Amino acid sequence: MTAEALDAMLGRMERGLTVERTLAPLAVTGDRTLLGHLVRNLLTNAVRHNRAGGRLTLATSIEGELTVSNTGPVIGPADVPRLLEPFRRSAERQHTAGEGAGLGLSIVASIARAHGAELTARANPAPDGGLTIRLRFPVADARRQGSVQPE
Repeated sequence: MTAEALDAMLGRMERGLTVERTLAPLAVTGDRTLLGHLVRNLLTNAVRHNRAGGRLTLATSIEGELTVSNTGPVIGPADVPRLLEPFRRSAERQHTAGEGAGLGLSIVASIARAHGAELTARANPAPDGGLTIRLRFPVADARRQGSVQPE
């Protein structure tokens, strides 16, 4: 995903959020479509479960790390692992238009596993709250066929 595509996607999603980017080249070997879904799901989740005027932080590193962090509701550390399970949400469903089904982070976890990435999730402490998701991908040789790289 290019920096321009990322900016366009974030621009469509932001709701008065402060977006902090620390982007270094990150080459990952894998399926471009699935990795695109992974990034979109992480960012959509970070925006949807943020608060007005909150913060979203996105970082990549040449060491194979992708980190997305947001402000939002305070989540109990014991509740974090279940957020990675299908159909699990931090709050009960309210059946309102546009709410998620609780699949975004479980899809992220599945795509990460399929690409040999290690996923860690942690609740951010009060008062900011929110969640930090860090993925550590195997470092890819940019010359290998099928590698996804910045364009």
